[in-house]
Amino acid sequence: MYFNKIVLTLHRIRRFWSQLPVEARTKEDSLLLGDFVGKKLYVGNLPYRTTDGDLHQLFSQAGVVDSAKVISDRETGRSKGFGFVEMSSDSDADEAVRRFNGSNLDGRKINVNEARPQAPRESRGYDRAPRNQDY
Repeated sequence: MYFNKIVLTLHRIRRFWSQLPVEARTKEDSLLLGDFVGKKLYVGNLPYRTTDGDLHQLFSQAGVVDSAKVISDRETGRSKGFGFVEMSSDSDADEAVRRFNGSNLDGRKINVNEARPQAPRESRGYDRAPRNQDY
């Protein structure tokens, strides 16, 4: 029972940790959390028929998968040919990169590497309420 509580607490810490910007993380925190902090992997050049489940099943061969998501076009619902996999530990993520980067998946050579943080995007102007203007 106590072990389950410890594991649950570690998962909560890891989730919180992964949401912090890299610059907000301290060296001491990294040393303390060690291998409990997972990595998000970018998986590119996927066959268009690959599903979230296929990605999850493939990467489960390298370790524990927290999440797997194939990115789809909003309007058509068709896969964009890339996705993201979040592994539960750094060692599992490193093993996945070693094992699957450059490997063949349904006739396509996939690219697997650590995901980079998403760059902030500028507002396009149409997603906010109009300013209070006198017409």
